[in-house]
Amino acid sequence: MPKHAVRRRVMTAAVAAVGTLALGLTDATAHATTSVDYVALGDSYSAGSGVLPVDPTNLLCLRSTANYPHVIAAATGARLKDVTCGAAQTAHFTQAQYPGVGPQVDALSADTDLVTLTIGGNDNNTFVNAVTACGSAGLLSGGKGSPCKDRHGTTFDDQIDVNTYPALKAALRDVRAKAPNARVAALGYPWITPATADPSCFAKLPIASGDVPYLRGIQAHLNAVVRRAAEETGVTYVDFSGVSDGHDACAARGTRWIEPLLFGRSLVPVHPNALGERRMAEHAMSTLGLS
Repeated sequence: MPKHAVRRRVMTAAVAAVGTLALGLTDATAHATTSVDYVALGDSYSAGSGVLPVDPTNLLCLRSTANYPHVIAAATGARLKDVTCGAAQTAHFTQAQYPGVGPQVDALSADTDLVTLTIGGNDNNTFVNAVTACGSAGLLSGGKGSPCKDRHGTTFDDQIDVNTYPALKAALRDVRAKAPNARVAALGYPWITPATADPSCFAKLPIASGDVPYLRGIQAHLNAVVRRAAEETGVTYVDFSGVSDGHDACAARGTRWIEPLLFGRSLVPVHPNALGERRMAEHAMSTLGLS
């Protein structure tokens, strides 16, 4: 073959190789700059209320910049719009919670790619009323028996079925309608109490021995309702019943994800600490295939 033909073939191959490499770099650059539009909704478990540092842009919501939405955004490179707010109920997805704190779904649009939320525990004041009632009853009984269960019976469970479930389902439908192209994940609540009473925990979580499983049963019921509403509206449910076992408010510091009612290290008791928020983020990412 003549030398000029060889040189022409070599030049052609080199140009093709450079072009292929350039195309690959262009694709890689495009992929690297593609970012997910992520909106975080929900209550104090989503907001990380009590976890420092506090988001100074809205002190009413007691939102932390170390909450699980921020952990997810940092790990995935997503563009985060965080409208989580402490004490939020499902009604606050479509109604203003405070002056200047509008309906949470207003943050959503057809361009939203990812939505996470934890909601439902404040409907009927379920968590605060159950923990307060059982804590007070536990102190008065010296930790004996099941005074909270004896007094309240199925009241909390009935309210969850009658009020919380339909409100959750409606709220999730509203989310889906406002963000029709988004992947939506509803996170359950990590365990607050162990499965059975731990006598050494009574000073931190003064629940009578017979009321510890009662309180846990109420939480299990709420999580089951969140799961049911999620499944019925095409939302991914993130289940913490397994991974949070042993990380309740009675666990040792450094192991527990939830701070106890008394003698804890958070500004807001019976809520996730920084470790809990990180673990919630990690399990949500694992469930969603983002990790």
